[in-house]
Amino acid sequence: MKNGLFVVMGVAGSGKTLIGAALAHALDVEFVEGDEFHSEQSIAKMSAGIPLTDADRAEWLRTLAFRLRVHRRAGTGIVVTCSALKRAYREVLRGGAKDIHFIFLKGPRDLISQRLASRGGHFMPASLLDSQLATLEEPAPDENAWVCDVTKPPAEIITDLVTRASQ
Repeated sequence: MKNGLFVVMGVAGSGKTLIGAALAHALDVEFVEGDEFHSEQSIAKMSAGIPLTDADRAEWLRTLAFRLRVHRRAGTGIVVTCSALKRAYREVLRGGAKDIHFIFLKGPRDLISQRLASRGGHFMPASLLDSQLATLEEPAPDENAWVCDVTKPPAEIITDLVTRASQ
């Protein structure tokens, strides 16, 4: 699906970057790592273990939504990673259009916590996992999100997503 618009979402440590980059490669579309668009202030807050507020996320979400709109208008595909923890955040990203496919990476807290503890070089500390889980509003059935079990091997998840994208 060369013109598909995808947002890989989930809490920190769920595998958004790994799955998003691999999916973009498999579909031969642009990959956008949403974390690269956080403001310096937001990165500093998260690095200090302070959860972001809706206000902190607002400009970040608008920026990612703009990237999605550019690709929609151009008729080109893109995969964007973004926690998209709340329905309201997903609505900003969707921008009123129904053609964005949200891919929700879902897994048990223990596994995600282990992943966060073993990852280095990222500004998001493992201590913020509980606040992300508390904020998370799993996609409702009317959002038509594709739910992926992150206990499965990444290659299996990608194969499933590529199959879904080509239908």
